[in-house]
Amino acid sequence: MSTYSPNGVRQLPATVNEPVRSYAPGSPERASLQSRLKAMEGDRPDIAVVVNGEEIRRGKATNAVSPHKHQHVTATWHHATADDVRRAIDTGKEAWKEWSEWTWEERAAVFLKAADLLAGPWRDTINAATMLGQSKTVYQSEIDAACEMTDFFRFNVAFARELCAEQPISGPGMWNQSEYRALEGFVYAVTPFNFTAIGGNLPTAPALMGNVVLWKPASSAMLSAWYTLQLLHEAGLPKGVINFVPGDPALISDIALKHRDLAGVHFTGSTGVFNSMWSTIGQNMANYRSYPRIVGETGGKDFILAHPSADVQAFAVACIRGAFEYQGQKCSAASRIYVPKSLWPEVKARMVAMIDEIKMGDVNDFSNFMGAVIDQKAFDRITGYLADAKANATIIAGGKADGSTGWFVGPTLVETKDPNYRLMCEEIFGPILTAYVYDDAKWDETLRVVDATSPYALTGAVFAQDRAAVKQAHAALRHAAGNFYINDKCTGAVVGQQPFGGARASGTNDKAGSKLNLTRWVNARTVKETFVPAKDYKYPHMG
Repeated sequence: MSTYSPNGVRQLPATVNEPVRSYAPGSPERASLQSRLKAMEGDRPDIAVVVNGEEIRRGKATNAVSPHKHQHVTATWHHATADDVRRAIDTGKEAWKEWSEWTWEERAAVFLKAADLLAGPWRDTINAATMLGQSKTVYQSEIDAACEMTDFFRFNVAFARELCAEQPISGPGMWNQSEYRALEGFVYAVTPFNFTAIGGNLPTAPALMGNVVLWKPASSAMLSAWYTLQLLHEAGLPKGVINFVPGDPALISDIALKHRDLAGVHFTGSTGVFNSMWSTIGQNMANYRSYPRIVGETGGKDFILAHPSADVQAFAVACIRGAFEYQGQKCSAASRIYVPKSLWPEVKARMVAMIDEIKMGDVNDFSNFMGAVIDQKAFDRITGYLADAKANATIIAGGKADGSTGWFVGPTLVETKDPNYRLMCEEIFGPILTAYVYDDAKWDETLRVVDATSPYALTGAVFAQDRAAVKQAHAALRHAAGNFYINDKCTGAVVGQQPFGGARASGTNDKAGSKLNLTRWVNARTVKETFVPAKDYKYPHMG
């Protein structure tokens, strides 16, 4: 194959965040998406394992359903066998030989094209797949599947250019260079159900940097993952660079995590699963070619704290949006709030009024604010927390659930007198928000409680008009959240604007949506060239 590469330091198209469409009544985008939704509801894709571009349908088959209408089958998907996983790793090794030698610009062209396809002709398809398969409302899907994934593709390319441009200084008579090589081996990308954009980013960020990827998508987000893969293929992604292996996570991980050529893990999911993966890697360190890079974004128990000077309406709206958008199934979702006693009566009244207004149902109805939780397992877990709240706390609003036609759990506000009550400490991943009311005079003590209550440290927010209080919270909660918001809800991070990730039990904080993440997927080599090398071993001091 030719090694020709054009000369020139190439500039990129303008890197800007994809504008969010409104889908307002009468808008052309609304009519277009509704038409695509109707057409896709009648489809039933037969989703294959894809290895080196070949579609394989020989393993167990499972139906994917709409969470808000769980009798409706959206697709059938096939499970990868152990042989499929091993073959995917082997064929990826072959693809790596060429893909890792492409210039960053050649690889970037694939993802820039994917971004334009997604922002244009593929937008309705990816949005519809996310709505039907993951029960996202039109707005929640738009900001995720359309805009955030487009942003990941575009901004990662811009970050890659910045990284490659970072070069060492060169003294007289020499030329020093940094080469950003792909990792040796494959990256294992394990993606969650709750963000289509994460499903697109976890395999493509390492691939952009020259790596090959074994992608295991979430079984409950199979429809959007399948269409994302088709989008990447249309954009020109070569065969074998990203191999698609849906199926039994235990079977796939057992092979991938113990394989000699494991170069890295890119993960979003539960803290328990991530801990187990890390443990497996630790037990197999003697077997690997290189130390695997381990990148994970895991759980959260995200907070919003109000100071007595807080704007009551702004705080109440942030709590409602932060806790109940996408049914609370965001790792960044507000799950615990701290309210001063002086503000609680008004805050409570306003939140109850908004909860009473919230519409929940089939996401095909654009007037709904909420859809269903993802599956029966989630429904059962969340309703278990509701039962606990009824017995051990006070349900202020909501508390209802109905799984007859879809996995619907209503927005729920709980009040507890115990700041260490389990609903203040444990990740629920559902539309339950628990409030603790503190004495206004105990602001300092409450800051310590917020910091110490949860093992997680993903997102958090403070509301205050008093600037001194903001400054105090900023310092006291420095390690309590990797994404910290002042007078805003604790969700809604935008690629390139608020790089996302947390520490403690929330992950490795490698900040998706920033250059920091891309540095994890390269292995730097320093090259020093001396133009006129020394010809005598002696140094001047020896004279």
